[in-house]
Amino acid sequence: MKALKIFVFGAAVTALAFSAGTITGAQGKDIVDTAVAAGQFKTLAAALQAAGLVETLKGAGPFTVFAPTDEAFAKLPAGTVEDLLKPENKAKLTAILTYHVVPGKVMAADVVKMKEAKTVQGGSIKVSTMGGGVMVDNAHVVKTDIAASNGVIHVIDAVILPQTAATR
Repeated sequence: MKALKIFVFGAAVTALAFSAGTITGAQGKDIVDTAVAAGQFKTLAAALQAAGLVETLKGAGPFTVFAPTDEAFAKLPAGTVEDLLKPENKAKLTAILTYHVVPGKVMAADVVKMKEAKTVQGGSIKVSTMGGGVMVDNAHVVKTDIAASNGVIHVIDAVILPQTAATR
């Protein structure tokens, strides 16, 4: 009888934990909604909209996004963002934005073990560690492991450019 009570209690706890996990997952925000809610990615959100990538990053994923802040976009030469947001530059903007996305969910503990990562754009970003910090190409990772329902966001302090976009 005592064994039966323990079994029933264990089953109830397991069921409760499973259902709570399901509820949490259902209420979790995707990458786009998580970035928008943070308030420091307004330029990124506008760029994703202009490039037609919002629905993609709201998809199942998982994705790892190295997300430049509004301050990172402000470091670009004057007029660059406005120019990229023009409809005629959609392909270039898409290439730049997808260069910030790595397929799969790559947590900070995994990033530090990498030397490079293949991006959705097709190029590879260089990953390095210096003085306890992590860099992707020329950007410092300033915040890591921001969980989203369809992946993870790592905040970076600069916009990184694929070779094809940088040399055009």
